[in-house]
Amino acid sequence: MGINKVVYGGKTLIDLTGDTVTADKLLEGVTAHGKDGEVVTGACTFDVDSNDANAAVAEVLKGKTAYARGTKIVGTMPNNGAVTGTIKTLTESYVIAQGYHDGSGTVTIDSAEQAKLVAKNIREGITVLGVKGSMSGNEGMKPQTKTVTPSNSKQTILPDATYNCLSQVTVNAIPYAESENSAGGTTVTIG
Repeated sequence: MGINKVVYGGKTLIDLTGDTVTADKLLEGVTAHGKDGEVVTGACTFDVDSNDANAAVAEVLKGKTAYARGTKIVGTMPNNGAVTGTIKTLTESYVIAQGYHDGSGTVTIDSAEQAKLVAKNIREGITVLGVKGSMSGNEGMKPQTKTVTPSNSKQTILPDATYNCLSQVTVNAIPYAESENSAGGTTVTIG
């Protein structure tokens, strides 16, 4: 039987009778004396009280283990590693999958769409995604000049087939002529 209390000269030098140490609460390999004075060798293999931990299985990588709230948990969070994606349209967005990402993934504008983002395709004074436009608005124009004479019916003036716009339309004056007639008056001819 171990000694659990030592009194010398009326003074208590050691009193283990109120101690509460038990093997399951003492770290593995550590020794102490129990309330009965016997040596207690620790059997506990953990080194922290995890009762206040707040990790959830969805926050721990799938297949990995951790301890929270005094319990061993197995993670369910997917390991997505390096995730890549492309955006092809103005309104398209990339949906980020739930889970862990290793930080090396990228989301980019589709290469075919990137090829269209050149200065000559963007109006001068406009910048799109860092590309400053240089298009003046008259690139590829094939203008035509036309002269027309008014008539008494509606006219639509369009460029001929080999042109794609009109640079100028000249409308002649309405023909007007006066001449004396046999009745002694003046004949006015319009058109």
